[in-house]
Amino acid sequence: MSYQVTLAESYFPAQSDLELRDLTIGDQLRETAQQYPDKTGLVEVDIDGNTARSWTYTELLVDSESLAQALTSRFQPGERITVWSPNTPEWVLMEFACALAGIVIVTANPALQARELRYIIEQSGSVALFRVEEYRGNPMHELAMEACEGLTAIREITDLDDLKAMHGTDNGPLPRVDCRDAAMIQYTSGTTGFPKGAVLSHRSLLNNARFYAGRLEVSANTVWANIMPMFHTSGCGMVTLGCLQAGCKMLIVKMFDPPAICRLIEREQVSTILGVPTMLVALLESLEGAPRDVSSVDMFSSGGAMVAPELVRNIQRVFGCNFGTLYGQTETSPVVSQHFADDSLDDICNTIGQPLPHTEVSIRAVDDNTVVPLDNNGEICVRAYCNMLGYHGDADATRATIDTSDWLHTGDLGIMDSRGYIRITGRVKDMIIRGGENMFPAEIENVLLEHPQIAEIAIVGIPDKKWGEVIGCFFRTENNEPIGVRILHDYCRKHLSPQKTPTTWCQIEEFPMTGSRKIQKFVIRDQYLSGKYQPLSLEEKP
Repeated sequence: MSYQVTLAESYFPAQSDLELRDLTIGDQLRETAQQYPDKTGLVEVDIDGNTARSWTYTELLVDSESLAQALTSRFQPGERITVWSPNTPEWVLMEFACALAGIVIVTANPALQARELRYIIEQSGSVALFRVEEYRGNPMHELAMEACEGLTAIREITDLDDLKAMHGTDNGPLPRVDCRDAAMIQYTSGTTGFPKGAVLSHRSLLNNARFYAGRLEVSANTVWANIMPMFHTSGCGMVTLGCLQAGCKMLIVKMFDPPAICRLIEREQVSTILGVPTMLVALLESLEGAPRDVSSVDMFSSGGAMVAPELVRNIQRVFGCNFGTLYGQTETSPVVSQHFADDSLDDICNTIGQPLPHTEVSIRAVDDNTVVPLDNNGEICVRAYCNMLGYHGDADATRATIDTSDWLHTGDLGIMDSRGYIRITGRVKDMIIRGGENMFPAEIENVLLEHPQIAEIAIVGIPDKKWGEVIGCFFRTENNEPIGVRILHDYCRKHLSPQKTPTTWCQIEEFPMTGSRKIQKFVIRDQYLSGKYQPLSLEEKP
């Protein structure tokens, strides 16, 4: 049930109904293994969607401690090592082992190429790289050698699947680790440019995952399919650490293949899934072509991008389950706000819920940083335990993001009502200024996502000599079927005022995405200006 508050301004005070615990990830693993020693905690799902190896919580603890002791003989507490791998049990074991050893894990997308990987290794100051041989045709062994060439700080490049190399020949004593110590460095998705490394603590990651899973009503009986990438806070934080604290079963899915996931849901009686909207659309499309019994699912959770009301309704219709959206970002470990299981469909479709426990949220004016009145646009700011320790090696960027009053400026625009429910209206940098009037992309995107033929959409500001900027609409239809833009134009005019109707329309088959499946609007803008996308005429026939 939501917090019963009546706010006077766009400031939500921290709620202390749940305990804020001072534990490390290693502490939590030991506690869960003691509470649920024989319960299955981890199940491997291979690239074909079949289940393979599994671990009880006792086995997870034993294997993680063994690996941690091996790592301690080669690395010092506080040193950083990069893990470059898809979702595998070895990734989970490395997360737990590094936590036990006080080593900071640096996450890297397995789709990275050598230059991108080298940037992360160098910028993070990593002293080792743990990788797999290859993934989906990406020759990771060769790319790792290329990325690390000439990097004198790198002491070893190790195959995660080579048990002998992973454990070596020596063991060291496990150090004392503080819950406020850094646990990992997560590189931001890069929706606006060069990625920065957000440093996150044991305390922030653990408490955030517990609050998130608790609001989903996850229990020890939950079967959670982890389809989110482990290199992202959603996979290694929200799901992995949420399952750990609930003592439930986590299915670690190596590759997101919609038909395989639907078969997995039916076979393993999956009850909870977190996925970004593009994943949910893909699951619905798969079920339309090959129906499965997915009635075991009782909760779908989504965030990371705009969640269309039509998508919420379709998920509830097909799966017969609850649906909750959430809002967060890497810098906040990551969840800031979330729905409750009993929230209304209107709130689920049109807001991002209320803040999590122990989390202050305010909506602040972009120009003078003051709290705005209720129902007014401003930047969403967060002050809480979950805020990052800072950007690794970038004090200037840290100061630009966390102000002197400890408010973390998210860069997202939003509105807060008197109940403390928040609605996203766009990005500070995405806001389109047309002829001096502020336009908020999320409002336009929400309307167009309601059109039955639209699957994905991005509203982008296009430079214009007369207006400064005009509204560009880049869209993908269901199954990439053609559509006349006059239909979409008229649909906008029916639901929005004239100045909010896009003037530039481009149909694209595939959006440029970050590793966490967020649309890169700055790439779309650059590609449009370079001539990659040709605008469609309103009179053009499909």
